[in-house]
Amino acid sequence: MARHRVTGKSGPAKKAKDGSPPVPFKRPPEVLQPLVETLDEKHVYITHIDSHPRGFKSKIFAVPVLMNLGIVALFVYRIYRIFPYYLLIFASVLGYPNETTMVVDEMEWSEIVPEVATRAFSFMLDFVLVAFVWPWPLEFVLGHGYGNPVSWRLNVGFRDREIVVRRSRKWDEKKGDVVNDASAKTMFLSRIGTATAPMQINEKTGYMLMNADWDLDWAAMVDATTMIDKKMAAIEAFKTVVLLFHEEFGWLCVDMKVDNNIEEDDKRRHVFAFRDALAAVGKEDLFYRWIEIVQFESSQPGGFTSEKQEKVADQIREMFSKQGINFDDLWKESTGQGA
Repeated sequence: MARHRVTGKSGPAKKAKDGSPPVPFKRPPEVLQPLVETLDEKHVYITHIDSHPRGFKSKIFAVPVLMNLGIVALFVYRIYRIFPYYLLIFASVLGYPNETTMVVDEMEWSEIVPEVATRAFSFMLDFVLVAFVWPWPLEFVLGHGYGNPVSWRLNVGFRDREIVVRRSRKWDEKKGDVVNDASAKTMFLSRIGTATAPMQINEKTGYMLMNADWDLDWAAMVDATTMIDKKMAAIEAFKTVVLLFHEEFGWLCVDMKVDNNIEEDDKRRHVFAFRDALAAVGKEDLFYRWIEIVQFESSQPGGFTSEKQEKVADQIREMFSKQGINFDDLWKESTGQGA
């Protein structure tokens, strides 16, 4: 693993008196050091194991492949159709008259306006295609900052158990001192809790976890898989690991088991039981809409306050009611607990 990332200019890490970070943070496992050394200090990372069948993953990956092939085909067709036209305009500008040459003094406004509008639209369309659409297939195949999906699949292939590495997006610039600032820590752990929720990880394959908060780090996923293939680490070492860099303690990970595991397991079982109850009455789509609403609201600035929770609860009950489902009754019936 010779690849190295350009890290943030944070200077050498300082250590606390006892050398240990406060709960729930701890030092990353030694076995992950080869991967940690390649990560960018500016970002937060989450690793987990994607256990969806390889056939399902190949179908999901086929969607962006076909989309990008379609974009390339569109560009080839557009160039084929428009290049001769632009060539004639360029020749006209150089003083070689042709059918695109406009002699304004000899034209009526009824001729000038439509022609100018047509050319302006053509120029604008091609500018948008080149500036905003064309980078998609380029990044998909040639992206190098954090790797690209094609190099990832060429190196890793499709496996029944794959390592997924998510990298935080711009929100990490404002996360603050999540170790020493209680407010920043609460916000951070809430966001991490949402991103590592079993529902997300179990229901979605890695490629579908990209959103406004998280992107996939293709190069890191290749590195992690290389570590597995070379027997440098067991795949279980990457099971739900949160990594971040702190100026005082250096690289840290979050102890996801610091809370009451029994209580969390009970909550998880209740949620799955509720999902099965909705599926039994043909309303499983309501379950996913419920999860999406809660995840969205909990990730908003200001935290998931009790007031906001009540407002979201009312919104969810109304949504279920419109589908003929009493949320509280079904929850109690399926879990044996009050909502």
